[in-house]
Amino acid sequence: MNTPRVYIRIGAFVAGLALVFAAAALAGNAIGPEPPAEDDGMAADHGAEPAAHSEEGDEAVPGLASTQGGLRLELDRSRYEPGAGERVSFTVLGEDGDPFADYEVEHEREMHMILVRRDMEGFQHLHPRRAPDGTWTATADLHRPGAYRVFADFATPEESVTLGADLFVAGAFDPEPLPAPKPTADAGDGYEVSVEGEGGDVAFTVTRDGEPVDDVAPYLGADGPLVALREGDLGFLHTHPSGEPGGPIEFGVEYPSPGRYRLFLQFKHDGEVRTAAFTREVGDGLGH
Repeated sequence: MNTPRVYIRIGAFVAGLALVFAAAALAGNAIGPEPPAEDDGMAADHGAEPAAHSEEGDEAVPGLASTQGGLRLELDRSRYEPGAGERVSFTVLGEDGDPFADYEVEHEREMHMILVRRDMEGFQHLHPRRAPDGTWTATADLHRPGAYRVFADFATPEESVTLGADLFVAGAFDPEPLPAPKPTADAGDGYEVSVEGEGGDVAFTVTRDGEPVDDVAPYLGADGPLVALREGDLGFLHTHPSGEPGGPIEFGVEYPSPGRYRLFLQFKHDGEVRTAAFTREVGDGLGH
């Protein structure tokens, strides 16, 4: 019977472990104890994701999401066949899942709907009608295939809100390159608009057949609305009219980051609303 040998082997193994633990203890004392974690007044949340980093001001850029402050933009449909008179419908839902109804009038409307293709072609500023069930509907020109961005721009009693969602028009999509920056833009029928200004302050002057137009009619509570979009993600920028009636159409634009932007100015003259589009390049420190 070999029982004594088994005990001898176990005893040798235990003795070896003792030597290992003793050596580890000596090494630990030589290195020194690990200092306690520094208390910064915040409990560690091991299940939390690390905070995401984004460019300066991106958190405040409207139109990048379909939800904001408990409100959610929901398109009735997101896929269309090409057509020049397509009905685009959407609903803004509240936190309870019911259609939101507490709208404030802003720029003479409860709702402004901006529709533009992802390459910033085909800009449309529409004013949809609200049905009793809370659905907003507008007729849009979707004759050119591609991916479009829909913006619902409105105000609640607490704040201004811009929600965004994508819709798609079937067909071959050949995106247009963003036009190079120019100081003038053609608005059709002999109208031309020039832009001046650096940083966030811009001033537009309207001429027709080379003659100044100083009797631009008020439109949506001002000489004209201005919509500014950022290249790449179509971030929707806040603009603030600052000019006096009869003079240049002036705005302050909040550029959140360096990059290229597309500015769409609308003005009303002789009973017709016209649009002039400009590309602006914003460098570091200019207007953001």
